Amino acid sequence: MSYQVPMSRRSAVFAVALSALVAGGASAAAPKHDFSVFTVSSDKAALEAVVAKFVERYPGSKVRVNAADADQYQTTMRVQLTSGTAPDVIFTWPGNGNSLALAQVGPAGYLSDLSSRPWVKRIPDKYRQVTQSQGKTYIVPMTETLIGAVFNRDVIEKAGVAIPKTWTEFLGTCEKLKAAGVTPIALGNATPWVTQLVDYALVPSTVYASQPDFDERMAAGKAKFAGSGWTDAMNKYLDLNRRGCFNKNPLGTSFEESLQMVGTGKAAMVIQVSGIINQVRTFAGHDRFAMFAVPGADDAAKVLIPAAAGSGYAVNAKSKRSAAALAFVDFLAEEETMNLYAKRIGSLPAFPSATALDDPTFAPIRPFVESGKGVPFMDQRWPNAKVQQVHFAVVQELFSGATSVGDALGRMDAAYTAK
Repeated sequence: MSYQVPMSRRSAVFAVALSALVAGGASAAAPKHDFSVFTVSSDKAALEAVVAKFVERYPGSKVRVNAADADQYQTTMRVQLTSGTAPDVIFTWPGNGNSLALAQVGPAGYLSDLSSRPWVKRIPDKYRQVTQSQGKTYIVPMTETLIGAVFNRDVIEKAGVAIPKTWTEFLGTCEKLKAAGVTPIALGNATPWVTQLVDYALVPSTVYASQPDFDERMAAGKAKFAGSGWTDAMNKYLDLNRRGCFNKNPLGTSFEESLQMVGTGKAAMVIQVSGIINQVRTFAGHDRFAMFAVPGADDAAKVLIPAAAGSGYAVNAKSKRSAAALAFVDFLAEEETMNLYAKRIGSLPAFPSATALDDPTFAPIRPFVESGKGVPFMDQRWPNAKVQQVHFAVVQELFSGATSVGDALGRMDAAYTAK
């Protein structure tokens, strides 16, 4: 989805300076690096953790870390890139779909070509398309991000419900949770980027299970959103709302409030990206959470999940500290660094790791990851950033009764072909 990593809309831009003195026994020949890096708020803790490790390796280095929520970040960074005032290393989304996705800013000359870096050959084949543009690699992907149902184990077990394998079972799970006096699914559609996630969880099963080449057909003008499995997905999204599976007034509920509902046990689950798991744990004060695949089909064999490259970092093409920036990007690509980063945000590392899936949090969804039953986030392969914005708007209108599924998908089709 041009994955917009979760964060508080109310958070302000902040800066953290990290530095270290040469420790006893450290090599005096170790280079000292001085550079700045800008990320999104939800990845701040993960970035600071790896920056601390970087400074341990290169004592005396100074790394200035700034962060902002995704919407503010995109606006601020576009201005800074255009004006030549951007930091040395910047958070960039894989693929396409928003104004800071690599396909939007890489070929435009804002990012350095990283194709010659030694770690590029280790990028999994499934992510090459979304880490490259016009044959050049522009980012190091840090996480593999999944979309599924993050659930509170205590709530699910108390209600006596099993993890559903089909759409009908999923609806039955919602009814059992309601009967137990629990909101089945917390939904924060007051936060625009959240609106897309239920569709994204369902579309792999309703579209790609039968049409794996749907993106290629769309690009060739041989398929449209309207009349495709997107219609089924959106109708299922609205059906969940009609059945009372969501909290009251999703349009008046923020992203943060939805996570708090699950963390405190007021709701059983939230359909979200895997990167929010640690935030839910913070609200709860415990780690009794896990993720299962949202079954968008009644044939369990046709259930697929969204699995995509998530967080990524790029080097500002106009950086005056490019050597330091490249040293840091190379450090990010190391297995230990990537595992640390992913663990701090409750996700999986982008590069294969033997131990990453051992986390019991991912046990219910692990079979889908290991068997390759995942598809990229839909907007990572859309041709522009307009479709995503229209998608946000039409879902909010669907929930307010201001539009129909047919009209919503027609508007997405128009955005897809807009120049």
